[in-house]
Amino acid sequence: MSESSTIDAGTVDWLTLDADEEIVWSGNPHESSLIPALVVGVPLSLLLVGLFIIAGAYLQRENTQYVVTTDGLYKKTGVLSRDVQRIDFGKVQNTSYSQGFFGSQFGYGNVDVSTAGGSGVELQFRSVPDPREVQELINKRVKASRGDRTTESGETKGDVLDDILVELREIRSTLDAQQESTGTTSATTTTTGSGTDEPSISEDDTTQNVGGRSDQHASNATVDDESSEER
Repeated sequence: MSESSTIDAGTVDWLTLDADEEIVWSGNPHESSLIPALVVGVPLSLLLVGLFIIAGAYLQRENTQYVVTTDGLYKKTGVLSRDVQRIDFGKVQNTSYSQGFFGSQFGYGNVDVSTAGGSGVELQFRSVPDPREVQELINKRVKASRGDRTTESGETKGDVLDDILVELREIRSTLDAQQESTGTTSATTTTTGSGTDEPSISEDDTTQNVGGRSDQHASNATVDDESSEER
């Protein structure tokens, strides 16, 4: 499926696009989706009920349109009134497609879109031609909106994340270097403290102490002798 706009200029009045938003695909229910209504309506046409069934199915198909843009998904429905639903690609969580018996035979089906935090299917492209290709186009746009959208400076989200990772690695390297430096300084201080010289007793000091004690004992002995003679 080529990503080109197939929407008619005369029907674009219901669609409100942003300044940089472009249409990449548009369509409405497949013509063959009217077959079930014809199968039921033709036999009942004699009772006029079948005519209403066929007319209602035709008007519903003609007034239903689906659009895929560069930013999101649009769905317009309503015969007497108009109901426009939009979902941004950033909110899309899951997509799926399905085909019934007639859809498998004639090449149309439903594309279901679920959003984050939503309950069930939030938007359905009903009876669109080539539903698998439509689903693949939506998935491609969802991935592009999450990974390839550029910032104001021209960088993509991937580039920004890479820059952040580089800065985090540099910060971690700086912290590791500071921790190693702190550990080396502490080890040096411990080694220096354990190598401090303590006061030592030299042989001369020991000799002097011994000599001093001998002289003191001699003096005490002399005093004792003098005291004995006096007695």
